Amino acid sequence: MSRTASVLVKALLVCGGTAGAVDLGVIGPTYEIAEPHLLAFIEQRLREKERSGELRQLAEAARARGVEAVRHPPPVEGLRTTERPRTFYLDPSFTLDRNISDPQGRLLFAAGTRKNPLEVVTLSRHLLFFDARDPRQVKHARELNGRYAGRIKPILTGGSYLDLMKGWRVPVYYDQSGTLTRRFGIRQVPALVSQDGLRLRIDELGLP
Repeated sequence: MSRTASVLVKALLVCGGTAGAVDLGVIGPTYEIAEPHLLAFIEQRLREKERSGELRQLAEAARARGVEAVRHPPPVEGLRTTERPRTFYLDPSFTLDRNISDPQGRLLFAAGTRKNPLEVVTLSRHLLFFDARDPRQVKHARELNGRYAGRIKPILTGGSYLDLMKGWRVPVYYDQSGTLTRRFGIRQVPALVSQDGLRLRIDELGLP
C-alpha cells in the first residue's frame, strides 16, 4: 500500500463515521478541474455551428421534416387493398364504467348502464376509408361521392389529405394511428361505413 493510501485509511478509521469535521491535512497533490463548464461548452459549439451555417441547415431540415409529416402522415398499418369484398355489422353500444352526473351532482346514468349512441344521434354521412396513394381508390372514392350526392366523409388511411383537399375542395380527414379502422374492425380498404338501424354496416369494397 502506498504511503498516501495508508494515511487515507488511517484518517478514515480515526473519523469512525462521525459527523464531526476532521482536518486530515494534504495527503496528495491537488489540481484545478480542467474540463470547461458544460453550458459554456454547449454555447461555444452552438456559436461555431451558427458561424459555419450548420445551425441554419439543421433548422431548415427539421422544418422540412415537420412539413412532410403534416403533408404525408404515416400510413395506417395492417390494412391492405380489398381482395375479397365483405360486409359485416357492428353494434356500437358501450357499457359505462363509472357513474355520470350532471353539474349539480345528480345521477344521470349509473355505472354498468349499456347505451347505444345511435339511439340519440344518427350517422348523417357515410364514412369512406381509403388509401390516397392508390389512384384506383381515389377514383372510386370520387365516384362514390357523386353517387351519394356528396354525403361522404373521406377518411384517409394513407397519402396526403392536404393534396386531396385542394383537389376536391372538401374537408378530408385522416385516421391517425388507425384508431377508427381498429374500432370498426376494418382490415381492407376502400371501406364504407353507414348506419343500418341501431347498427353500423361496414362494406369492404372491391375495386372496379
